[in-house]
Amino acid sequence: MSATPVPTAPLPDGYEISVDPARIDAARVHHWLSTDAYWAKGRSRETQDGARAGSLDFGAYDTASGEQVAYARVVTDSATFAWLCDVYVDRSARGKGLGKALVVAVREHLRPLGVRRILLATSDAHGVYEQVGFQPLPEPAQWMVHYYDPAVRS
Repeated sequence: MSATPVPTAPLPDGYEISVDPARIDAARVHHWLSTDAYWAKGRSRETQDGARAGSLDFGAYDTASGEQVAYARVVTDSATFAWLCDVYVDRSARGKGLGKALVVAVREHLRPLGVRRILLATSDAHGVYEQVGFQPLPEPAQWMVHYYDPAVRS
């Protein structure tokens, strides 16, 4: 199988991406996810803060105001594996390519670490992720999941 070149996504003018955890607006991220993200609706602030504490955070910011406009979280061992999750772009900043640029920034940040694969789960954004090199699992039957509460599958 030949390697397919992965497209790049330039960062829209007026925005910057940072991995500085001190810049994350934790209250804003919690609000976005707990009220507007189908996978995290109702998530408590305590749970969100705990998730962030064990993860690598990426924020996208408006360079004029400094306001955070997007977020992505990566759970990783920084050597072999990463799970991209909680990708969210504020409704006011959507449609500018910011989400794609954020995911490319995640991918490129992890590349030199030797991470072999980045996994993610999505119900509605397959096309966006495919544009930056993600693809369906080639053998999904190899993967398994354990739910502590079978009624909750998210």
